[in-house]
Order: sequence, then structure tokens, then C-alpha cells
Amino acid sequence: MPIKYDKLIALLKENGITSYRIRKENIIGQATYKKIMEGGDIDTRTIAKLCKLLNCQPGDILEYTEE
Repeated sequence: MPIKYDKLIALLKENGITSYRIRKENIIGQATYKKIMEGGDIDTRTIAKLCKLLNCQPGDILEYTEE
């Protein structure tokens, strides 16, 4: 997968945002959270929600790498 979510995962940890909080506040779905952790595909609506939550830009949470 050429899109890496390492920056996002680090920002979530930095801000104390746990999978429990994500589920409790219904920020994103559990399946989507699992995709992020496993490096799967997510849609732009999810990216927008995460950027709003973290007050950042998509480039702050995603990284493209050549396979």
C-alpha cells in the first residue's frame, strides 16, 4: 500500500485519542479505524474528519511512498 498512516497514528497518540474515544464519540467507524491501523484504504470524508479532530492538513497525517 503506497499510503502510510504512521503520522496519523503518532498524532492520535500524541493527542491522547484512543480507539475507545474514537468509538465512544463516533468520530470514525471501528472498521475504518482498523483499516488505518492495518494500512488499508480510507475515503476523503474520513480524512476530513480526522483533520478536523486534529486541526491539521491531510499532508500532516498521510504519506505517499512508492511500493
